[in-house]
Amino acid sequence: MTAVASRTQESPAFYCAPVSTPGISDDQAETLAQLFKALADPSRIRIVSLLANAAEPVCVCELTTPLGLSQPTVSFHLKKLLQAGLLRRERRGTWAYYSLDPDALARLAETFDQGGPG
Repeated sequence: MTAVASRTQESPAFYCAPVSTPGISDDQAETLAQLFKALADPSRIRIVSLLANAAEPVCVCELTTPLGLSQPTVSFHLKKLLQAGLLRRERRGTWAYYSLDPDALARLAETFDQGGPG
């Protein structure tokens, strides 16, 4: 029997290396799913990008023009990102200012840096 023929008769597990990292818990997966769900919209991705590049917290009114969206629409997207725990909101009088939550970003980064290559 040739080497190729003998390989096809062996179990697929023979060729598969076991996963060496513990992965994430069910609770962590649920939390991350909520984060990813909140990010699953192009406008929200753009909001996160704008906030990531802002030197200070940003008011809703400062986001409408670069996003090309109305104030109520931007507020809706900010609310979704806030509920997912990605943003911080600071009240200044009647205005709300938003910034990224560094703890949420750190949790996201940890998910992709579980001791693997890199």
